[in-house]
Amino acid sequence: MEKLITMSQKEIKKYDIIKKLINKEVNSSEAAKLLNLTTRHIRRLKKRVAKEGINALVHGNRGKESNRCIPEEDRNRIVDLIQRDYSDFGPTLATEKLRDTHNIMYGISAIRSIMIKEKIWHPKQRKEEKYHSWRERKDNYGELIQYDGSYEYWFEDRGEKSCLLASIDDATSRVTAKLDKHEGVVPTFDFWRKYIEQFGKPHAIYVDKFSTYSMNHKLAKENFDTLTQFERAMEKDLGIEIITANSPQAKGRVERLFRTFQDRLIKELRLNNISTITEANKFIEEEFLPKFNAKFMVESKRNGDFHKQLNEQEKSKLDSVFSRQSKRVVRNDFVIIHKKQYYQLEKLQPVTIRKKDSVIMEERMDGSIHIKLRDKYLNYRLISELPKKISSLWVIPKNTSYVPPANHPWRKLNKVDFKKNTKISK
Repeated sequence: MEKLITMSQKEIKKYDIIKKLINKEVNSSEAAKLLNLTTRHIRRLKKRVAKEGINALVHGNRGKESNRCIPEEDRNRIVDLIQRDYSDFGPTLATEKLRDTHNIMYGISAIRSIMIKEKIWHPKQRKEEKYHSWRERKDNYGELIQYDGSYEYWFEDRGEKSCLLASIDDATSRVTAKLDKHEGVVPTFDFWRKYIEQFGKPHAIYVDKFSTYSMNHKLAKENFDTLTQFERAMEKDLGIEIITANSPQAKGRVERLFRTFQDRLIKELRLNNISTITEANKFIEEEFLPKFNAKFMVESKRNGDFHKQLNEQEKSKLDSVFSRQSKRVVRNDFVIIHKKQYYQLEKLQPVTIRKKDSVIMEERMDGSIHIKLRDKYLNYRLISELPKKISSLWVIPKNTSYVPPANHPWRKLNKVDFKKNTKISK
């Protein structure tokens, strides 16, 4: 039985020319020119073809198993592990887990080929991409921080939907992240207070104009209120520039970060059997982010750090800076009404108070209320309610001809000129 030989077009062309050389239809120089080889190599090929025939031009390893192929035993083990523990992992993350957890040292391309062949993972079809011009990274660490929040079932079916707040440095891709119930004023302030205390004040923060403070969660605060409070705290009180993006693509680095986290972080939380926000934040800070940053951080173009450390005066004012602030007016009785609560200002104050003065109500993150006027904090006491007017307490009997006397408080307060036999009706 004759052996079937598979040859490429290049090999067939080479064989035809060497055959012409053997038949003396061309000389060595012409054959070398046609095949773009040296005359010395042409003579070697001529000698081999004359001795072995067409097999001389076929690679010796053709049809044989590659020396670099994965042994069948290892391949079966890889398939069993992926199907058991990592069935929804992508090739890159699966390769890392096989290497770190099971000491299986094979490349991403090999694991990808196995997963595709076993139909564990299906490569996505590439869509037609819209053109977006590339924006060069900033030169220095802390020059621009992109910030956003992402609502997702981070614990899958082990917990409720929650929000991941994350920032990424534009120059180095250094990531800071924490989970919270929503993306309102309190979680946002808590995130940035910890960031500034740890790293210092960045030069600028890049946020989404509309969806950074999402309205889709029942616990989230008003978008306008959150953004206004955030801008006030950062720009006015701390001197940090706030840049608002008109589209998600404008701050694509943090958007891509969330896609990576939705793949990696969800699976890491599952593998570590974590199902609460407290446990997750401890895991993210102590284990996940150090490894993530070590793997994905890049060097900035310059060695500068644009973070500015807080001075002692700024540190003492952080409770005030990261508070929800609103304006209220002092009434004639020196009472301030805020969220249906009555605050009676005391007589002794560090600053002169006048009726109709506009004061700042600070709702701090610890729940306390502070009232500020011209950078001084006022003394006050909380009262249950304002005294009721006498007129509202005095009730005239229905269908009577009773006329209160001229000095009666009801008649004086209501300024009614009663005539004789006037009937009072309710």
